[in-house]
Amino acid sequence: MRFVKRWLPILLVALLCAAMLVFCVHKKPTVRRIQERGTLLVGTTGDYRPLTYRDSTGAYHGFCIELAGLIAERLGVDLTFVPTSWPTLTQDVLAEPQAFDLAMGGISITDARCEIMAMSEGYLSNGKTILCRSEDAGRFTSLAAIDQPGVRVMVNPGGLNEQFAQQNLSQATILVHPNNEEIPALVAAGEADVMITEITEAPWYVQHEPYLAAPLLDQPFTHGEIGVLMRQVQDDLLDLVNRVIRTARSDGTLRRLSEKYGLRI
Repeated sequence: MRFVKRWLPILLVALLCAAMLVFCVHKKPTVRRIQERGTLLVGTTGDYRPLTYRDSTGAYHGFCIELAGLIAERLGVDLTFVPTSWPTLTQDVLAEPQAFDLAMGGISITDARCEIMAMSEGYLSNGKTILCRSEDAGRFTSLAAIDQPGVRVMVNPGGLNEQFAQQNLSQATILVHPNNEEIPALVAAGEADVMITEITEAPWYVQHEPYLAAPLLDQPFTHGEIGVLMRQVQDDLLDLVNRVIRTARSDGTLRRLSEKYGLRI
């Protein structure tokens, strides 16, 4: 009993110091933690051409990949990409411990995301549109023409494309395919009639796949912007990302990248 009484105050002080250390580490500004680590961790799906795609060697390419490089350069650190997916994106952003510092690659700015996470200023315009076979371009000229019995609409799971299809198509058959990057080829091969996609993605496939068309590219069903996604209470990192975006916009970098990848800013 005397032993317990003697050491109890010391143990309590030790526990208090440990708790304060954890609190201080957690509260350390995000930018400083990234710089001390020496690497910016960026979550990306790697399946959304031409914004983020992963080649056979495991290297990432695309508009958002190059923008991530500018953010890492501003921080003065290396850049590492961490795989994520559309169904697990929110879970991965909010994971403890953090899986990555921020996420990029065709992520739309939405009220639902901003309620529980933080998003940067927009850097690309986007909106829902479709891909179909070139021979069907005259057939699918409106959402009503798509939402017909017998029309097979393919989407990737867990993202806004699937959400849009579920909310707006009641008669067409919705097919969910796990890999977004494979869907255009499946449409071209006749495995589906229509792909719900974005105006950022559709032009790339039309340019590289002669059997595909985007007849509603200039008449998107929705209008929005793409931004950088991260946890809330990282104001210093959010401010730095926004400054990178503004600089890239003002010095012409965004325009040059958009022209390189055939995108609209």
